[in-house]
Amino acid sequence: MDDKPNPETLSESSERFFSFGVIADIQYADLEDGYNFHGNRRRYYRHSLLHLQGAIEDWNNESSTLRCVLQLGDVIDGYNAQYKTSEKSLEVVMNTFKKLKVPVHHTWGNHEFYNFSRDYLTNSELNTKFLEDQIVHHPETVPSENYYAYHFVPFPKFRFILLDAYDLSVLGMDQSSPKYQQCMKILREHNPNTELNSPQGLSEPQFVQFNGGFSQEQLNWLNEVLTFSDTNQEKVVIVSHLPIYPESSDSVCLAWNYRDALAVIWSHECVVCFFAGHTHDGGYSEDPFGVHHVSLEGVIETAPDSQAFGTVHVYPDKMMLEGRGRVPDRIMNYKKKGFHF
Repeated sequence: MDDKPNPETLSESSERFFSFGVIADIQYADLEDGYNFHGNRRRYYRHSLLHLQGAIEDWNNESSTLRCVLQLGDVIDGYNAQYKTSEKSLEVVMNTFKKLKVPVHHTWGNHEFYNFSRDYLTNSELNTKFLEDQIVHHPETVPSENYYAYHFVPFPKFRFILLDAYDLSVLGMDQSSPKYQQCMKILREHNPNTELNSPQGLSEPQFVQFNGGFSQEQLNWLNEVLTFSDTNQEKVVIVSHLPIYPESSDSVCLAWNYRDALAVIWSHECVVCFFAGHTHDGGYSEDPFGVHHVSLEGVIETAPDSQAFGTVHVYPDKMMLEGRGRVPDRIMNYKKKGFHF
């Protein structure tokens, strides 16, 4: 699956509909290189900005088919909060994104919430909800203001859904709010450790503080949008900072209630791909229902002489991820109708 596809076979393929870019975990900070939480992975805080610039140059030179870029969360690093440089770093990254010739859709990850409150993010340039699509006469497909999620149509019959994986979370939330209390209760029920970021001894290691989950309200909304897409024979791409399929991620990086999200997705025909970040090594798996789960390699842990982003080319029968640097190429065929185990 990881082999570079043969260019000969590519050209024989039917016409390309459109393309979109993907990038994850830039985690920029104006800091010397450091290491991850466990001290065994190098992090290139300043260089991540150069990687982003390289990606944008590449996308701007892409053929006319590029419609948008999906930024999968963690655009600046949590260290910025400590040095009181959150706003400055965000500005630097957002000014870099302004050079992109197509719209970028921003997902929110844990590092967004280390730096900013949810209210701040809602009023910031990281809120790209204004790019959403409204489905006329289907009020149930309009997301609530209680979470940051929306859907849009980059090309006829293709719908992209951006999910809020920190809708249930103890990060970036007012500690006196009932929702914070509810989320802290969920977390403590599954994680008895004093250090809530530690998965030590947990049977469900995803229940750590740097993860989050999807509220029932958001899952109900997702179900309504997917129902609409099924009915209208659309193909759907879902985007989230947190991965939801164990085979495509380190188990400590999954959304708290990933099973609930999978249950919704698996009850529909339309979902083709699920893109996530968060698990910096990346990962890929096709689930039993033919959904391709792609966890993108993180920019922050990408050496200066490499790269970490991709362009996905969309065809009538498949999507092809053309990876750069650490991101491998993938061919993701659409499932055959009624394909179930």
